Amino acid sequence: MEVRVYNPELELIGIIENFVSLMWNKKYSSAGTFEFVVPITDNNVKYLRRGNIIAYLGATEAGVIEGISAKQNEKESTLTISGRFLESYLDRRLIYNTSNENPAYNFSGNIETAMRTIFSNAIPIPLMTLGEIKGFTGNISFQATYQNLLKYESKLADSAALGFRCIPDFVNKIITFDIYKGLDRSAGQTDRARVFFSDEYANISDSIYTENDQLLKTVCYVGGQGEGAERTWVAVGDTSATGLNLREVKLNATDIDPSDLSPEEYVDKLTQRGKDLLNNTDILIQSFECESLPNGNFEYKKHYDLGDIITVKKDDWGIQLDLRITEVSEIYENGNIKILPTFGNPLPDSIDWEDK
Repeated sequence: MEVRVYNPELELIGIIENFVSLMWNKKYSSAGTFEFVVPITDNNVKYLRRGNIIAYLGATEAGVIEGISAKQNEKESTLTISGRFLESYLDRRLIYNTSNENPAYNFSGNIETAMRTIFSNAIPIPLMTLGEIKGFTGNISFQATYQNLLKYESKLADSAALGFRCIPDFVNKIITFDIYKGLDRSAGQTDRARVFFSDEYANISDSIYTENDQLLKTVCYVGGQGEGAERTWVAVGDTSATGLNLREVKLNATDIDPSDLSPEEYVDKLTQRGKDLLNNTDILIQSFECESLPNGNFEYKKHYDLGDIITVKKDDWGIQLDLRITEVSEIYENGNIKILPTFGNPLPDSIDWEDK
């Protein structure tokens, strides 16, 4: 296997063939991550610098080196190189309105258009260009003021079950910001060949299934600007819920500026903020992790890939679920390859809201 190293201008500066391990973790709606362990040599120290880019031959993605750790003792002498994929460049930009004195950026319309627009309106990222429009459906209304571009792209993508990636072209020296949607390969559809992960097909091992309703919320009270009785409040969600089915949360949204909005538009922005929260907290968290066996019926990248919806079946656990592949970890070590897909959305490490 060949790992190539490029400078930030996408110019090839070195090739690494001997390494200890490579973990290549692809994510559907965020920046993927990687960890690359190599022997300490003059060339490896020279090539593997922060800001440089690595990609293995045949990969669609490329990773930006953000961290370097050296380890040396009687048994080993290694460098551990880590970072995120090229989507991490979006983490260096904020969303704001540059056309007037009010930095609040307002949008109402198609979600794919929103993702493209906030990318285009941000301060340009060197070598990065916008990919072709795909025509995905779904609308959204929001206001963003100095919000992180990568986090907001992830939020918009999640709201429409879309993915995005930054694809390098090392020949033409460009990086394309591409919005895409995985294919439905589940048991219930008939448009294409179905993909099952199950003991029956003998294509999984080391399975972990998780479900959790810790984050379940049914009503969100969104507080806008104003003080006391003059403050604007909007209730979003199933306001008819009672008893133990009622799970309430308060969200502070004073950053939404109403000065350039009609009262109806302002309420729409507050409502959308509440919907964004509930979209991430109003469903049962379900995830399935496993190792995909290479000799099974379905091959990675041929029969399924990141973002696709497939059917997971475990008869002895009593589950059959249609889940999207939200992450894929490729692990290359000691001449062996492991493919570890994650289906669904695991419980996040932290809750993404301000309760003020």
